[in-house]
Amino acid sequence: MLGAAETLADGPAALPEILAGIVDDVDHALREPLEIFPVCHHSPASALAMLRRLREKQPKVVYLELCEDLQPLLTELRNCRLPVALQAFASELDGFAKESAPLSVIAPITEASAEYQAISYALETPGVELVLVDRSTDHVFQWQPDVSAAAGTPEPEDDLHGDAVGVEIGDLRPRFAELEEHLLHHGRVRHWSEWWDQYVEQPLAGADHETYRQVMVLIGSLFRRLAPYDTRRFASDEDRERYMWTRIREHLATSGADPADCLYICGAFHAASRVAEAGSDPATPDFEITPRTGTTWLYGLIPSSHSAIESQFGLAPGSVSIAAATWQKQLTALRLTPFRLEGQKGTGRKSKKALPAPVTTSTAVTDHLSGYLAGPPALDGLDEEELRGWCVDIVRLARRNGYLASTADAIAVFETSVLLAGMRGRVRPTPYDFQDAAVTCIEKETVPGRRDVRRLCEILLGGDRIGQVGYDALPPLARDVYDRLAPLGLNLEQRSIQRALLDLAARPELGACSQLLWMLRHLLPDQAVRPIMGSRRLGEKHIQESWDLDLGRHQRAVIELGYEGVTVEQVLEQRLRRDAWDPKATAADALKAVENSLLFLESPRLTEELGVRAIELLSAERTVDEAPDVLRRIRRLLAYYRATTPELPGWSRRFVTEGYAHYCTLLPTSFVDEETGVRQVGAMLGFLFSMESLALSLGCDRAQLEIAVRQSHPESPAKIALLWAALHQLGSLPLADLRARVGDLLGNPLVVPSFPQYVSGFVQALEPVPRLAPFVVETLSEAFGRLPDPVLLPWLPNLIATLKQHAAELVPVLTREAGRTFPGTLAGLDSWTPPWKTPARSRPAAGRSGSDHVTRSGPAVAAAGLLAAHRPAADAVAALLGCAGEWAPIDAGPGAARPGGEIAAAALLTEYPETTRAVAGLIGG
Repeated sequence: MLGAAETLADGPAALPEILAGIVDDVDHALREPLEIFPVCHHSPASALAMLRRLREKQPKVVYLELCEDLQPLLTELRNCRLPVALQAFASELDGFAKESAPLSVIAPITEASAEYQAISYALETPGVELVLVDRSTDHVFQWQPDVSAAAGTPEPEDDLHGDAVGVEIGDLRPRFAELEEHLLHHGRVRHWSEWWDQYVEQPLAGADHETYRQVMVLIGSLFRRLAPYDTRRFASDEDRERYMWTRIREHLATSGADPADCLYICGAFHAASRVAEAGSDPATPDFEITPRTGTTWLYGLIPSSHSAIESQFGLAPGSVSIAAATWQKQLTALRLTPFRLEGQKGTGRKSKKALPAPVTTSTAVTDHLSGYLAGPPALDGLDEEELRGWCVDIVRLARRNGYLASTADAIAVFETSVLLAGMRGRVRPTPYDFQDAAVTCIEKETVPGRRDVRRLCEILLGGDRIGQVGYDALPPLARDVYDRLAPLGLNLEQRSIQRALLDLAARPELGACSQLLWMLRHLLPDQAVRPIMGSRRLGEKHIQESWDLDLGRHQRAVIELGYEGVTVEQVLEQRLRRDAWDPKATAADALKAVENSLLFLESPRLTEELGVRAIELLSAERTVDEAPDVLRRIRRLLAYYRATTPELPGWSRRFVTEGYAHYCTLLPTSFVDEETGVRQVGAMLGFLFSMESLALSLGCDRAQLEIAVRQSHPESPAKIALLWAALHQLGSLPLADLRARVGDLLGNPLVVPSFPQYVSGFVQALEPVPRLAPFVVETLSEAFGRLPDPVLLPWLPNLIATLKQHAAELVPVLTREAGRTFPGTLAGLDSWTPPWKTPARSRPAAGRSGSDHVTRSGPAVAAAGLLAAHRPAADAVAALLGCAGEWAPIDAGPGAARPGGEIAAAALLTEYPETTRAVAGLIGG
């Protein structure tokens, strides 16, 4: 103590003042007429002392430090397997920052805890009233210094508590790191849980009631007096004490209960409170309790586990499991029967033995503390049988998990445990000594399996017990999920992965289960419901599906869905609305919500609302970052509507017209904006060109697109290539001119280093102008054939990355075109000539069959005369082929007979049947 005072305070002179204050705090707490019972959270010693005191005193009223609005949940503990957690949940906030939603508070309950013994006693004993007196869950967040930080902590994947704020009874831990480090160093332990077990739990396990109370208040007073007073947490703790005493006095006044028949259970830190509002005297001033906010809180039970409690409250791994094992051991040693709720899962039958008559004790305070602290500790000798059993079992577990352990290792663990206990000043090895010894003697350089030796020790000493909420305690939505999935014939409460096989053709009634599973897949974490065979996309319908279901281990997620609605469909509809009307939502997000509404919900009204919202978001966007996603989704939706409905819905038609005008407006600036990528500009052009026919039929003007393209003056090579592709699509840049421009680029030494960027632009142009695929294949071939290696090799990774990123859209088009262009065999490759390098086919020397009177130049002249005689038809075919031009004068040449033009044209068409059939098929002839 002198060393601690010198290290942590102003010197040894501060020690008398601290000790005098602690003694005064103990005397003040024990003289209170309303008996204060100090506890520590999940402490077996506190649970044992509570069990003995409840059987002796048999109080009529039990005041418990727990959020007062959680009281209706306590009776539901009968339907659960401990450990579970009481939870208050709010997703729609009124009075708190909207961005901090959802807010969640949990209070875990284990069997080896004093609060569970008090709850069981009060609920199972007639005439006993249980009153929760701590601040409400609404006040928990009112008093939080930063609600958004408290509610937004990361959620581990396997944490059953998620990101909820934990509420515990008795946070007995030093409030600053220097004191905790001092205690750990002088106690020769590694972490706080081991210190508490060594110096508090074990000595107090068999202590009498008065000694237990005085020691616990002493510890609470010590930590309280050494805690920083100028922190928000200390002020909040004092407000909690004022709150609880005010509620206690209110209940005493209204119920008329005698304080001598009551018991106040609180943390030892609060038991040593000296605030002015503390005490049961009616003359004590009350604390002004602020009203709750307008937030609506929902309440329920969620599964918990030992590891989740350790993670929530910063305890050492395995400490709660060791506490549970210590609780069971002490019950057996002291021959005590704990209080248990009738029908509690996972526990034995409740003892029907009547409680003995209450023991009357004197109200005078007797000094048990001085003798307890001055005397030597009660020596509990080495239990060789227990330690030997641990050593044998850990070797067996290690061998099952791949370790090469033997009997010699068991002997070594035994001797090392005894040695470590002696080095640390302990009479007998603790579970923590045994853990360290097992790791020292058995652990190798690598872990052969999934579990290391320390984890195996935790399993041996109690394991990570996981609770479960019973069916009757579940919210309506969770019960509805279990009922609707009952036809699958699986035990969904089982904590293991189960395979569900759905033959929808043989058993059509399983279609409802399939629909529910797909909705749960959308709402729950990925591993809770996972499809193995089957998918859900627009226009698809499967006859067989296979699922891996792990709802037992994700029960918390299913329960929290019940806080959002009564049915899964209602929750899904709310989620879709929330996503679409989120302040950060984009048009692509709204289109995703539209698609999900079609997949999971048959609600045309909802789909129409979401579609209208997508139009609003698209019109308000000033960037085109989401253009690729918008294009992909609206194409898929339009294809679905065309295949399933007689006409397109109104919102989709409006979306096309609004999108056409919107992207035409943004196109010139996007071409020159350096922050806008080539992919985004290509997606804009893809929207404009692919939706052009529909947009024009709905009243849009094509001149708007032509003007937008002409106003675009990009500077980067990739965007220049995109612009050329757009001009070609509009008919302003023939393919021959485009090929000439590319040839000029390859022939210019100054441009050759940047030519790969032009090629990348042409690759992206496959999205808006897919008919350029042959030209893109030609350009890629020319690039690979003519670019020097210093230019080509650095560009290849970028090209591969581009194709990989957009494999679904670009690669199939290129692959099909390359398959049509290149020979299919290696033998054909040697004699293959690229089609773009093949010279034009020479004309025939003479006519055939009925056209002998036509000279060498006759067929061409006759064909020209035929076209000139029918200019409207020729102009229409030329426009369809994209070949604009002017009429030239016809030179018949010597010997050409104009009346035989039709015969010569027939001979010309017969000479080239492939061209004839292609043109006939194009014009529908």
